[in-house]
Order: sequence, then C-alpha cells, then structure tokens
Amino acid sequence: MKGLLKFGVVGVLLAVMFAAGWLVAKSGVGQGVDPASLTDLERDFAERMQNVALVGHFTIDGREDVGGRPERYEIASVTKVGENDWRFDARIAYGNTDVTLPVTVPIVWAGDTPMISITDFEIPTLGTFDTRLIFHDDRYAGSWQHGEFGGLMYGTIER
Repeated sequence: MKGLLKFGVVGVLLAVMFAAGWLVAKSGVGQGVDPASLTDLERDFAERMQNVALVGHFTIDGREDVGGRPERYEIASVTKVGENDWRFDARIAYGNTDVTLPVTVPIVWAGDTPMISITDFEIPTLGTFDTRLIFHDDRYAGSWQHGEFGGLMYGTIER
C-alpha cells in the first residue's frame, strides 16, 4: 500500500508537470517572437537586458527606511513572446525571498522608454502585485503595491 501511495503521488506530480508544460507550449509563453520582427527599440531593450542584475532599493510607504531596503533581480534574458508580452527569466531576491522564475509581463512604451505595467498580476509563489517600472539607460525606477504594502523601487542595471 505504501509503495502504491508513493507511485500515486509521483504519478500525480508527473501529470501536473506534463499539464503545465503543455499549457506553456500551447500559450506560446515559452516561445519568443521572430527576432527579425522586433523594432529597433525592442531589439535594443532585449540586448541590454541580457545577463544583467537590477541592483537597488525599495521603500515601504509609512516606514522610515532612509535609502530603502536592498533588492536584487538577476535577469538571464528578456524575450518578447507576444504583442506586448515579454518573458523575464529572472532570479528575484528581496527580504527573505529568493526564487528563480520565468515571469511574463506586459511592456508598454512611453516614447523610447520601456515600462512594465501590471495590475492585479499574480507571480507564482510571490503573490499579487501592481507595478509601474521604467527602464532608462542603466537605471530603473518605479512604484509597487503588494496587498496593503506599497512603495518605490529604484536602482541601476549592472552587467
């Protein structure tokens, strides 16, 4: 009976992993658009965001953290996967959180400036967020909201 239960759990896990892989493949989230179809601004953004780290700070509204708390997001790559959707293959580390995920988010353009714009956006294992984050030259800055907590985030893009 114990062996059957173990096989059942492994079987369920394999089925869930297969289903998740199938959904990713069907949704196209894992596939980048043809690089030849990227605009010059999109191509520049994708190239600038290869093997970089966003290193900076975040603040929490109502708390007296002069300079903010440290944060680090390691980005292996950024790939356009839909009309406005971009996949960030990123390691996210802040506070006690340290996780590596592919995160697909919409990018909107303010002229020549790319901006992540998400509302009620679910990031697996982390929760639901609202964020507006701009990337300009070798810097990033924006605002964030996670439940009742929110604040600002800012820093540099390091190779």
